Formats: sequence, structure tokens, C-alpha cells
Amino acid sequence: MACRFVRIRRAIGAWPMAAILLGAAACAHAAAEPSSGKVSAAIEALIDGRHQPLGVLTPGQQAELRDCYRAGGYAPLWLDSGSRPDRDARDARAVLNGAADDGLDPADYYRSRLDRLASVLQAESPALPGELAAFDVALSAGLLRYMRDLHLGRVDPRTIGFRFSVPGDRHDLAALLGAARADHRIAGIAADLRPSLARYGELRAALLRYRAFAADAELAAPLPLPAAAGPVRPGEAYDGARRLWRLLSAFGDLAAGTPPPADSARYEGALVDGVKRFQIRHGLEPDGVLGRSTLAALRIPLTRRVRQIELALERLRWLPHLVDQRLVFINIPMFRLWAWDALPPSGAPSVGMDVIVGRALNTQTPVFVEEMREVIFRPYWNVPPSILRHEVLPMIERDPGYLQREDMEIVRGAGDDAEPVDATAENLGRLRQGALRLRQRPGSRNALGLIKFVFPNEQNVYMHGTPAQALFSRRRRDFSHGCVRVEDPLALAEWALADRPEWTRNEILAAAEGSQSIHVKLTRPIQVILFYTTAAVTPEDGTLRFADDIYRHDARLDRALAARRFAR
Repeated sequence: MACRFVRIRRAIGAWPMAAILLGAAACAHAAAEPSSGKVSAAIEALIDGRHQPLGVLTPGQQAELRDCYRAGGYAPLWLDSGSRPDRDARDARAVLNGAADDGLDPADYYRSRLDRLASVLQAESPALPGELAAFDVALSAGLLRYMRDLHLGRVDPRTIGFRFSVPGDRHDLAALLGAARADHRIAGIAADLRPSLARYGELRAALLRYRAFAADAELAAPLPLPAAAGPVRPGEAYDGARRLWRLLSAFGDLAAGTPPPADSARYEGALVDGVKRFQIRHGLEPDGVLGRSTLAALRIPLTRRVRQIELALERLRWLPHLVDQRLVFINIPMFRLWAWDALPPSGAPSVGMDVIVGRALNTQTPVFVEEMREVIFRPYWNVPPSILRHEVLPMIERDPGYLQREDMEIVRGAGDDAEPVDATAENLGRLRQGALRLRQRPGSRNALGLIKFVFPNEQNVYMHGTPAQALFSRRRRDFSHGCVRVEDPLALAEWALADRPEWTRNEILAAAEGSQSIHVKLTRPIQVILFYTTAAVTPEDGTLRFADDIYRHDARLDRALAARRFAR
């Protein structure tokens, strides 16, 4: 695949302060006024690991630091002629201190250590060579680690079940850092490394807002809303009406300037409209009723919402380069698909629709990136072995007429032209053994609907229509065996085939309603991303939405990040 993928390297380990200072002791106390040669020697010793615990720096990290220092003879990068932190050093520390604005942890980049060393370097008495070297190397290492984390993420997605195919990382972060230093633009280095997606920037802004909410004692109260004896319907009394107004006003679910309720004990008017908007943003039925689910969502601690946003930002850093490509993006827990002709810094999708995804219990839709290459009209449904074994064969045993009623046939061989065989006891036995296969003929009863969208992958997952349109009225839609059912396959097919002018909407309708299965190759592949975030800014309206962690992927990523913190 031509697009760039991420690779996450192992994080830089912790540097005990005593080890750094004691390790440089041989050159630290030689003179009250340290010479540049002794500082350079201390820097080289720190990078080489001669005066640090074994295994603190990986060979890759050591190589990056050598690339930063070697050309200058291991002279300090961040000190002025008076051995004080220079302007670039101050900018660099400000960048690291602002790491939390992207959902990163400034402690990962030696903030406390740099604070202590900076105080030593700013003191009246001259700093020792080991102290100067420790500050300089810690700042370089912290910046390199920060740049990698911001650009590529902190956790390898493959370790938590995301099936990205990740090639070798070709980013020369040492060269990028050197260029930024030479041009005195360290302060802008983060802007160059963040994902260029508009959704990332909008989610980053939402993180700052929700951090402010979480810091507000009134908004972040353990139980910001009182309980009710039962569902509170519009027009009914509710003691928490004024507090509800405060929450909805802060979240933006009430129009700016909406006054507090005149009757502080009644749920009515603008409050009802605000609750409906809140319900939509949180994947709830927008009925305006303060029922158990809505009150539970309103009571979720704001610190948890902050964490959802942080985890979403981490995942967005894993994405491939998305500019100037046709793209289908599916957010699994939000049950939503968007498609773009290209991805400028901002832009509404060309197509948007609801989807049905795999069951949370045992047939989860996998997370991966592939390329759509084919659209099939009136597809056969080749019954997967697991469904055949656990569902269809037991049905056949109970009901001999099942195959005929469901328009299914047993076939020999691969492909749409496979030869059907009779449903004899012998052939059913061969079907159980895997020597034959089962498929459902094209038509209105077919489980795939009238159109199938193929993007070859190891999991044999694809998008398709469905005759069960009623399921799209549900708010939670994890009903499939792992594939993605799309609400409007005709609209998606029209968009996918837009660069083939012979495939007009009328031709697409004719093919979908015709009498034979038709395979149409795309002129150029379309990237398909099956993704998972429980916080997202929706591209149609720029609204921040939250979803339930139906597959527990947030919990898994949270544990992976916690283990990384423990190991640093």
C-alpha cells in the first residue's frame, strides 16, 4: 500500500537522577569552571551508556542522539556561551510542558528532571560538567521522544488487537529537530508533527474544554444531578432542573445565552431541547425523557470524558497519511460511515450513513486499513464456516426445508460459477467436512442485500447492504457477524463508481435489480479504514460525540498506556 503507516518504537526508559550525576562524576568535579571539552565528554558518555544503568537507551535511541550531537563534536545544543539554557531551550521546555494539550503526559519527557536541572543551571554558582550534560541530553532525548509520540503514537496498535500493517519507520526525527533548532523554530515543531486531519484539531480543542469542565467543582461534582423516582418527562417536576441547565449550558447543548429555567423545579422548554441534543451526542434515543440511560450519561465523571478524548487522540496518531485520497472511514462504536473524495484540512464528507457492525460478544468487527477494489451487484453470500457449523447446519437438521426457503444451495468449487449439487445426505456430510460449500443465491432475501463492497483482507470482512433495514432504527447497532452492513448501499455504490461515467444511478439501480451477479472493478482503489474511537467530532456538523466502549478497546489501550508509564 502506497500510503504511510505508523510504527511505534519502544519508549526511552527512566534515567535515575543519581545515576546521571554520579555517572558523570569523573568529569564533573575536575574544575569549578567546567571546560567545554569536559561537558562534551560527559554528553558522549551519557549517550553511550557508559555511566548509566544498562539498557536505559535502546540502540535506536542512542543512534538518534548521536545524530544530534556528533557533527558538533558532542558540544551542548541547548546552552548559551555562559552555560545557561538558551532561547531554544526555553522554547523546547515550553513545548514539552504543553504535551498534555495533545493528551500526552509531560512526565514522559523528563519534565521534573529538567526543572531540577534548570534550577541548578540558573543558580549563581557555575554548574558542573555532569549537570550541564545531563540537562542537555535529557532535553534532546525528551524532545525526540515527544516528537515520535506526537507523530506516531505511544502504543503499537498491533499489541491491542488493531490489525494495522506497519512498515518500517523512515522518519529522521534527529534531522527534523536539528533543522528546527537551526532556524530557531522549536516552538512550532509540534504543529509540524500533529496529524493534519481537521478532526484531530477539533478533538484537541474539545480536550481543553473538557479539562476545564473537569476542573470546575460544580460541574465535576460526584453526583451533579439528583436521582428521580422514575423517568422525568417534559413538563414534569424535577428538582435538578437548574443544575441540568448548568451542565447543558457548559456542554453547548443549550443555545448560547439560554437563561436558567424560571421554575427551578420543572423540566420543560429549552431544557428538553437541550437534553435531546445531549442524547444525540451520546448515542441515546432523543426522546427528551430523563430516563435511566440519559441520567447515567449525564452523571459520567468528566474525568472519564477527558480520558475518552485523550484515547481518541492517541488512536488518530496511528492513522496513515490521508491527504488527496478517496476514503471510506467507519467509526465502529458510533455505527457511522463517512466517505470523502479527498481530505483537505477541513471538509464535509461526500457521503455519510449509519452502519451495523459485529456483535460485541463474539463477532467483533476488526480494526484495520485496506483498499476497496470491487463492487458486486446481486452478490452471492458464501456462508462462512463458523456460521455454517454453529447456525446453519443445526437449522438444516431441525428443518429439512430450510435451504429451499432461504434460497441456499450447496456447491462444488470456487467462484460464482461453482456447480450446485443436490442436498443429499451424502452431500450434507461432505458440507460438514468442508469438501463442499454453502451459498445463498442473489436476490431480495440475500443476507448481503443487493450490493457488496470488497476490500480484500485476512479477516474476510466487507461492506454490504441488508434486507433487515429495520435494524437501522436502533441506537446501538452491533448485530452482524463481523462485516459492516451499510444503510444506503445505492448511494455508496454511486459514490464509489463516480469516476466511471457509464455507471450512472440508473445503471446502478438496473444492476442491483437485475437477474445476474455483476462484478465491477474500481478504476482506482479507495482506502477503507475500519476504526474505533469513543469520542469524535462528527464531520457533518462539527459536534463532539461520545459512544459506549462496546468492544472494551478503550480499557485495553488505557492498560497499555499505564504499563508504559510504570516501565518508564
